[in-house]
Amino acid sequence: MARAHTGAHLETMKTDSNACQVASIGGRRQSLIEDARRERSAGGQPGTSRGVDAQVFEEKEGRVTLNVLFHLSNEKNGGFFKTGKIFETFDAKLLHVESRPCKRSKNSTSDLEFFVKCEVHSSDLEVFVNSLKRVVDNVRSIPEEKVPWFPRQIKELDRCNLLITKFDPEMDKDHPGYTDPEYRKRRAFISELAYRYKQGDPLPEVEYTAEETATWREVYKKLRSIYANLACRQFLDGLQKLESECGYGEERIPQLRDISAFLKEKTGFQLRPVAGLLSARDFLASLAFRVFQCTQYIRHASAPMHSPEPDCSHELLGHIPMLADKEFAQFSQEIGLASLGASQEDIEKLSTLYWFTVEFGLCKQNGTVKAYGAGLLSSYGELVYALSNEPEYKAFDPEETAVQPYQDQSYQPVYYVSESFEDAKMKLRKYSTTIQRPFAVRYEPVTCSVDVLDEPSKIQTVLCETRDHLKILQGALEKLGFS
Repeated sequence: MARAHTGAHLETMKTDSNACQVASIGGRRQSLIEDARRERSAGGQPGTSRGVDAQVFEEKEGRVTLNVLFHLSNEKNGGFFKTGKIFETFDAKLLHVESRPCKRSKNSTSDLEFFVKCEVHSSDLEVFVNSLKRVVDNVRSIPEEKVPWFPRQIKELDRCNLLITKFDPEMDKDHPGYTDPEYRKRRAFISELAYRYKQGDPLPEVEYTAEETATWREVYKKLRSIYANLACRQFLDGLQKLESECGYGEERIPQLRDISAFLKEKTGFQLRPVAGLLSARDFLASLAFRVFQCTQYIRHASAPMHSPEPDCSHELLGHIPMLADKEFAQFSQEIGLASLGASQEDIEKLSTLYWFTVEFGLCKQNGTVKAYGAGLLSSYGELVYALSNEPEYKAFDPEETAVQPYQDQSYQPVYYVSESFEDAKMKLRKYSTTIQRPFAVRYEPVTCSVDVLDEPSKIQTVLCETRDHLKILQGALEKLGFS
């Protein structure tokens, strides 16, 4: 049985600082370093002034590092080669390059904008920037963020939309739908629903075709037949509730609107449509607000038990039953909160932790190992393999797990076993304290916002609220006759 590869909803985007990485021009999918760090959050922090509008964020051994943004109009079709000559003349070291159609131009289909992270000699900085201005338009620099931008309110998740093109049927020749124009057209239609969605909108509904429903039915029947012996208790409880209260079954693909209302009532989680594979930072940030980014398209009919990317079979069968469990929902949110404002290195470690827990985690129940990871519970082949005598098991240890290499195209070389969700949550919470951030964060469920605790007065406010909560608990104990 072929593995139903699920990938995960997030991708760790590791970068090689010695390589020049050029992003393909793909409109909404491209980041230009996340829109130049969200245009420095509509303001930004001042960098080091050097007499020009170049803001330096690192200086070492006579060389400075800077981020440069510029536009290149179609009329200046030789401009790109001239910029290359400028970089060569000033012995600039390219660390990262992105390009895409220019959003600010009338000729957005032909004009381009570039983001370049580079190193130049300190003494050459001013003349280097001025030389660029002679051959390209709108040259400006963006200072590096000491703390990466992250959403503070749930509505700001609209900005967490950086998609990764990995496993995309439009680009990946190995994708089962690559040679099927009708499937790709259908995917584009469903993806457009997600692109248009804004937080607070009614969740879009999809009228699934007979072929799509048949694919769902085959996956559902196959997996449902083995869950009783291999899935953890929390998953089975959640699935049973979904079948009795939310219309889960073989005959139709459930709608996100119904499932989101179900989860909101059970654990406070809600769903948000997503067009594909998100960056790790954006996906984890959503979890901090108890929001799960969920695809609505389904895998290609030619490979019902195999998908190179997350699809609705993976989401609805793998993830949703577990998110109906309060303890697991809390565990998921803890990972998201730990990611807010974390460095890229820490994001990579947290996404690896997510991979080996939420996606491919195992736990002990009544002396037997059971599966709770969505990547396992939506993959017939790997679920059977993971709970056989073949793979290697290790006790869940966040420090070790965070750096364990993982497979996204075959079965895992090792699986981590937690004593319980509570044990995993406490270990993760302890690990989170090692993440270097100049603040702590707290989720405020009433306003669906994140409090950034970076001042004594803010911490004092939280302490006062905590004392009030403790007084309520103390009063409840006294009413029960406990002092």
